[in-house]
Amino acid sequence: MKEYPAWNFGTAGVFEVGPAMNSMRIKLALGAAMAVLLALLGVGAGPAAAASAIGQHHAFAPRQLVVKFEGEAHGRTIGLPRGAGVRETARALRAKPNVEYAVPNYAAHASAVEPEPFDPDDDGTIEAVTGSSVTSPGGWATRQWDFLDYSGTPTSRLPISPGGINAVGAWANLESEGRPGAQGIVVAVLDSGIAYRDYGSQYLRSPDFSPEEFVPGADFVDHDRLPLDENGHGTFVAATIAEQTNNGIGLTGLAYGAKLMPVRVLGRNNIGFANRIAKGIHFAVAHHANVINMSFNFECGAKVPQVDEALREAYAAGIVTVGSGGNYSSTVSSADNCVSEPATGPRVIGVGGTTEGGCMGSYSLAGKGIDVVAPGGGKPVVGCPSVLSRPIYQVTLKEGTTNQFAIPSKYEGTSMAAAHVSGVVAMILASGVIPADLNPKAKVRAVIKRLKVTSRSLGYPRTQEGAGLIDAARATALP
Repeated sequence: MKEYPAWNFGTAGVFEVGPAMNSMRIKLALGAAMAVLLALLGVGAGPAAAASAIGQHHAFAPRQLVVKFEGEAHGRTIGLPRGAGVRETARALRAKPNVEYAVPNYAAHASAVEPEPFDPDDDGTIEAVTGSSVTSPGGWATRQWDFLDYSGTPTSRLPISPGGINAVGAWANLESEGRPGAQGIVVAVLDSGIAYRDYGSQYLRSPDFSPEEFVPGADFVDHDRLPLDENGHGTFVAATIAEQTNNGIGLTGLAYGAKLMPVRVLGRNNIGFANRIAKGIHFAVAHHANVINMSFNFECGAKVPQVDEALREAYAAGIVTVGSGGNYSSTVSSADNCVSEPATGPRVIGVGGTTEGGCMGSYSLAGKGIDVVAPGGGKPVVGCPSVLSRPIYQVTLKEGTTNQFAIPSKYEGTSMAAAHVSGVVAMILASGVIPADLNPKAKVRAVIKRLKVTSRSLGYPRTQEGAGLIDAARATALP
């Protein structure tokens, strides 16, 4: 049986991580010894109010630590008694031998923003969608500016869009390779869940998803096998990646032939904690996803080693990971607005957001963690020559329901941008442009390089746009 470090308390009252003991004994020892440990560390009730206040503001889970001991493969979540300061206890533990890390169980927030007013051509209304909703052939193009070409000759059915990524060209490339819509690729969507199946009358599958396009997922919020969406964010992200096409319903997804793996790590308030997110990544690795989408961010500067460990395992398995760069918030200081985990995590593609007019979104954060940018919609930065500012459109849950669907006009931000990149990554993997004989890590690096070298610059500094705006057609074109 594998052995782990044990809690040890010497006669002098000094805490140590001492001789090894088996995993069952350490679990028992952890629970029994925690209160004694806190007392020995000098952590009392004094700091509790401040620590609880931070927790209540969703910076991290109150009364929880993520701790990894020397010799363990992964960190574990440990509950603290009332009166124990989270940061204080973590700091004291980090000073002890054989404790590799001890950090708060940080919270991540979905990277969507409240939209600015839209341009005069978009009234911002919600279009209802049901299983019998039928759109005219090619009607998606009137809404999905983000999928259009940015050059060429416009037609009545396919206009051009300065902020488009030419999904149409990529679809043609994949058709010619016999992999329409990225057939054979599995994208794990770590989010608030997906409206992927019916469950009684309370939960319904989105009418623009087919049952066959999903592989089994998991719910690390309610701890079951039904990762059903309760607010629409995850369904929207999943729809952008792989909503159905040619079915006469709603709109279309980028990698419409790919499989989706729903992994719920965010609650109905669009907040998720590091331990759940790490478990979600481990699940996607164990169940052979090819791409992992993460449209959420931890607070600026937060260290989340448990998530980084999981991301390294994904990289070692040849899984491409994509993370939103994060959105500007006017409620915090400028120093607290920065590109953050998981976008800055190991080998993660960090994504900024752009507008319909082909400019950077006013919400999109800048930093060295931005690798590429993709459509996120919304208001552009000051100085943009285009006033086009429509949001991203997809079919998702109607606000306040779990069984009604709409095409709302409220989704913009780097959450949406990351979903575009995950869809294009799925198409790259299906297109045959990446050599099949590469080892897993080399494959990830090749995909990232391909995405970057085929992107087009919008004229912004690299800290804002990275390598530029992704181009789906160029990224999937064989020599």
